Amino acid sequence: MNDLLTIFKNKLPPGVITFNSDDIHRCASDKWAPGFSQPEAVALPNHTEEVSTILSFAHQHRIPVTPRGAGVGYCGGAVPTKGGLVLSLERMNCIREINEKDFVVVTQPGVITADLQAEVEKRGLFYPPDPAGRSESSIGGNFSTNAGGPRCLKYGVTRDYVLGIEVVLPDGSICKTGGRTHKNKTGFDLCRFFVGAEGLLGVVTELTLKLIPLPPFRSCLSVGFSSMPDAATAISKIFAAGFLPSALELADAFTLEATWKRTGSDIFKDSKAHLILEMDGQEESVLGEISKIEKIIRTLECRSMEIAHGEEKCELIWNVRREFSYALKDTGLKKLNHDIVIPRGRLVDFFVFTDQLQKRFGIPIACFGHAGDGNIHTNVMVNEKESEQLACGLEMTDLIFKQVLEWGGKITGEHGIGLAKLRWWNQGTSKEERELHRLIKKALDPHGIMNPGKFV
Repeated sequence: MNDLLTIFKNKLPPGVITFNSDDIHRCASDKWAPGFSQPEAVALPNHTEEVSTILSFAHQHRIPVTPRGAGVGYCGGAVPTKGGLVLSLERMNCIREINEKDFVVVTQPGVITADLQAEVEKRGLFYPPDPAGRSESSIGGNFSTNAGGPRCLKYGVTRDYVLGIEVVLPDGSICKTGGRTHKNKTGFDLCRFFVGAEGLLGVVTELTLKLIPLPPFRSCLSVGFSSMPDAATAISKIFAAGFLPSALELADAFTLEATWKRTGSDIFKDSKAHLILEMDGQEESVLGEISKIEKIIRTLECRSMEIAHGEEKCELIWNVRREFSYALKDTGLKKLNHDIVIPRGRLVDFFVFTDQLQKRFGIPIACFGHAGDGNIHTNVMVNEKESEQLACGLEMTDLIFKQVLEWGGKITGEHGIGLAKLRWWNQGTSKEERELHRLIKKALDPHGIMNPGKFV
């Protein structure tokens, strides 16, 4: 294969195909599986036509191609399990247009999510999806996994903002679908068809995304509770009173203790559960709503409460929230990290269940995440130097997924299947669903060159 790729390299502009060992090494993994599997070469296209040429050649010669964004995923989705080419879109990082009249942004996939958000906000516009890794992750990667984040409770996930795409199909043909209108019922919704496909069906080279007006004001509550049921009760009361926060995050005792040790933030000290809530909109209405929510929460005898008004002070609260994952790493334990999603009414049941598992196996489970929509990041914390703990950790994970599915939940809310959840793919889908996936994959990618070794 190397000889074939060397010949192909010379037919493209310099640097588009590279055998550089540093590039190969960094494109061999993501945050889930460091150094897992190396490609023969890395493709670094600059524009759509080069992507088309690369896929046409790969299709013709049956060369595996693994599309890659920023490589910060947590499920091994960008790991090149069959070698071949990694097709990295990092050079395609231009925002082509921000249109204030149409409320759209047209962007290449390599643009970092936080950079895109910052640029549109300068125009008084808003792109809400906010995965925790938005300062590292690319828009193309968000598209590939249908990323969400805290704000998806109110505003929805990536797919809800995709109006149009340019996608290169596995045989190299270029397809444009959708558009820039905010309504479109012209045939099948092919844009959403590709959202969350994890690079198995093609390579998206341009996205037209919906924008909305930027809410002018934000307020946050950061609240500590004596127990998880108290925190869950607060959430129920807030919804029952008719409030829809823009974000509603929950963390358990293990996560809070680790975060307190990392940050020194006293609001986490001695709390057994912690809630972060944000409201946004017009200043007068936000201040009124946050005051009413504060009164609801205080009826539950919370242990601590911090109130923040305005962009800068709210971001201080969220910056601490973004430390949760890093704080768990500081413990020295290995995170068996999964982003299960449960029906919202099962929130208390889920935390009771994980508490029982911890007591049964003697291994901690750290849970935090998007309580408002039931997407809980669930981390079984094991000592990877002890083989017995690793085995127990896997058994615990099996039991978590089994229970989640029995409740009508799903095995992933935003990270994707990749390699990390292959073990549970058959359990999490019906026979008919899997057959439909297979038929679609076969129709678009008959030679199976796109991201092989994954769930289809």
